[in-house]
Amino acid sequence: MAFPKDNRIVLIAGGGVAVVAAVAAAMVFSGGRGDAPVEAPPASKGGLTIDLAEAPTLEPARELRCFVNGQFVGMATLADCARRNGVATSALDVGLDATGALAAAPTAAFAPPPELPASPPIEVAPPTDRGAEPTESAPAPSPASATACLRHTGSEWRAVSNGMSLNACVQALYAGTCVRPGEALYGRWGDVTLRLVPRRVEQSGDNTRFRTLAQQDRSCQFPELGR
Repeated sequence: MAFPKDNRIVLIAGGGVAVVAAVAAAMVFSGGRGDAPVEAPPASKGGLTIDLAEAPTLEPARELRCFVNGQFVGMATLADCARRNGVATSALDVGLDATGALAAAPTAAFAPPPELPASPPIEVAPPTDRGAEPTESAPAPSPASATACLRHTGSEWRAVSNGMSLNACVQALYAGTCVRPGEALYGRWGDVTLRLVPRRVEQSGDNTRFRTLAQQDRSCQFPELGR
């Protein structure tokens, strides 16, 4: 076998082989990813859906079933439904109605507060013999231990328990129960009226003005009140 007389030819050929080998090695170690397109992040892909129940606000232009004075008056935006009811949008409860459609209605529009329960009869102690020696009277129960928890059934008040804490009364009345927009369920803890409305339970000392006591989660529970 004859070898080239010019050593430069050998050097050039050897250099070419080295370059080809280096390129091949780079492709092997990189896994061929150099020409692969970079995948877009999920948020930039089309078709992203958002659960309305998790959205912080309702789209202003979206129409929903609007109720005024307990009556369905047609489709309207949230702002227009509030205007028809003469209230602010924050005074409307938004959720799914009995038909499964998105609806808005003023808080407790279908269920105003019921009349307060009659005061329980006062038990009068029987007369004692004046000649008998006085006996030590039993200590009166503390107000907290005598606090009654009541449920309104729609026609009357019924006792749930005596001696419950406020949180325990709320759990006994409403845990696992949700209501639709415009609906409300009522209870009493001592002199406090309780009202379950969509996504929260409220309390009132005068049976008229209510404020939020606890938020209700999507499982109709009250995590912040404990068990």
